[in-house]
Amino acid sequence: MLFREVEIFNGDRYRVPQCIQRIDHRATHGWQLRYGGTRLFSDHSADGSGTEQALVRATRELVRRIATLEAPTTLQRAPSANKSNGLPPGISGPIVRGRAGGRARDCSLAVLLPRFGEPAQRRSIYIATEATFTQAKLRAAIKRAVAMRAEAEEAYRKAATRARRAEAKVIRAMLAAGEFACLPRRAVKKAA
Repeated sequence: MLFREVEIFNGDRYRVPQCIQRIDHRATHGWQLRYGGTRLFSDHSADGSGTEQALVRATRELVRRIATLEAPTTLQRAPSANKSNGLPPGISGPIVRGRAGGRARDCSLAVLLPRFGEPAQRRSIYIATEATFTQAKLRAAIKRAVAMRAEAEEAYRKAATRARRAEAKVIRAMLAAGEFACLPRRAVKKAA
């Protein structure tokens, strides 16, 4: 999991995990958790004295949500608005190709298979030659492509969830070690 250093309005600095944002606006001071919905963990103080406790509460809730929710992914759920063939996301075609030295051209669908932590794979599903092409063969190929893409998406989501839960174990250990305490203030350089 990624961490970043956040300096709040009073100059205190904290090491903050991904999915937690700082909110300092007028009378609102706290940490906002953005994972499986949003929730604000208020400092309950105007001077920032409750910031550390609020960050610990937000981090504990983050760990709890990671343990119970599926990891969010960036997989496209619906076809792009400019996609004209009506096929689901990750499937394109039919693609007509001619073989070198051959007379007959064949038709196929291209399927993009997402893989977590690796580049996506591209697979081709054969439909028929131009002479043997039918709508029934096209529908059967689309059905195979949709099943192939769904299986790859499910594997992707499971791998993303496993990885996120492994990261949560690290955060849990950091919580136990008290590593979400206020960081030392930076030395201020005086102008000569």
